[in-house]
Amino acid sequence: MAAHAFRIVNVFTRHGGALTGNPLCVFENAAAWDAEVMQALARQFNLSETTFILPSTQADARVRIFTPSYEMPFAGHPTLGTAHVCRALGLGGDALRLEMQAGLIAVRAQGDRWTLTAPAPTWREVDESRGVLAEALGLEERDIGERPLWIKAGKEQLVVPLTSVEAVRRVSPQAEGMRKIRSEDGIGMAYVFNLNSPRTAALARFFFPQGTAILEDPATGSATANFGGWCLAMQLTLPVDLQISQGEFVSRPSLLYLQVNAQREIFVGGDVLELGRGIVNID
Repeated sequence: MAAHAFRIVNVFTRHGGALTGNPLCVFENAAAWDAEVMQALARQFNLSETTFILPSTQADARVRIFTPSYEMPFAGHPTLGTAHVCRALGLGGDALRLEMQAGLIAVRAQGDRWTLTAPAPTWREVDESRGVLAEALGLEERDIGERPLWIKAGKEQLVVPLTSVEAVRRVSPQAEGMRKIRSEDGIGMAYVFNLNSPRTAALARFFFPQGTAILEDPATGSATANFGGWCLAMQLTLPVDLQISQGEFVSRPSLLYLQVNAQREIFVGGDVLELGRGIVNID
């Protein structure tokens, strides 16, 4: 049996807390594996995502991202966490490009704070009524703010503004209702947030399916990028510079940083901390 090294990192940590943020498993060299093995390993670790580093002819490294159930073209915390490991492996420095299914993603670091440049977003209106959205999220229709949209800045997700912090805290997704609201790839997921009045901070939550259950993510970089797309769709005054709190409801407090500059570019950042290393012995 061959030994394959992996690292566990936490991404979007809060104030340096070792057990905050969103955990990620990163395999250092997956060149020998096909997608079936990668999927099985992601299922074995059972984190929200596991990533696999491969050689690239176009970038510093190629990265594949798997949840326990399927492969993803792009995700935020896997991008930043994998960039952190790539730098540690000597594959690049504080500025890296990663090749993903969604395209080439630029990533940069200041110390252990990593920031990605998201793909340019697209958006479309939501077909379902506000009442249907509210029911799926376990809310009242009056809790839904202006203007829910499907946003795609790498991966399409439903972005739903809520009218109060209290409404964000009350969200209780209903599995049957969530199954009726599907992204372009057929997945019923939703990012909800409340933006404070000075537009400097937000409280957010992200829900996604796993099997028949609806789970909550501690910190979601792809959805934060989509939040940036929502800011553009809503024609908010630029630049936008937000600190986003997520994860308090799953006991993994996290901080994410969103910037949308005057050139309409979207940046998602957060602090990354390596927690541990290990070996998997498989053929």
